[in-house]
Amino acid sequence: MINKIKTEKTAVRYEPSTGSLSGGEIVTSVKYLRQLNGTFSDREAFEAMDPETVVYRVESHFPVSEGTEGGLFFGTSYIMPGRVGNEYFMTKGHYHRKADRAEYYWGISGEGMLLLWGPDGTCRAEKVEPGSLHYIPGMTAHRLVNTGNDLLAVGACWPSDAGHDYGSIEEKGFPVYVVCRRGKPEIIEK
Repeated sequence: MINKIKTEKTAVRYEPSTGSLSGGEIVTSVKYLRQLNGTFSDREAFEAMDPETVVYRVESHFPVSEGTEGGLFFGTSYIMPGRVGNEYFMTKGHYHRKADRAEYYWGISGEGMLLLWGPDGTCRAEKVEPGSLHYIPGMTAHRLVNTGNDLLAVGACWPSDAGHDYGSIEEKGFPVYVVCRRGKPEIIEK
């Protein structure tokens, strides 16, 4: 028998139309062009751009400590519109340190692509748009690319013990790039 129910105010708020998080403890990370050295294929175009250009930012809610088995993290990535040469702005891309951990992404606003690089070496792309839902299996590297003219906002939920492995992508690179050709995105092999 329940004697008393206590109602508490929600500590964190999520705005579905933008993906923005507020209240509670929200951690924001900003990635500048200078932090993406080696990510883009056109070295000359990269070096000609302002290194303080914001390429993307991430708002995250970490209700448990990193590494907690059975916990979940939640966040929104915002990839700015823009290009380095003819290559669209994108995230660094990563594997999970616990490689078998999966993740969900969903499109909130804008348009883009989710690049997935599976353990068999196959690369594929899924179109990201408002309402799209993307399951990212374990053992799969993933990267977001903004192929539109507006901000790309993508929500994410992942295991709190997954961790991020950016180093493998920095070492090997991703096997494909997304470039603008004749005004449309095109995937090319490295």
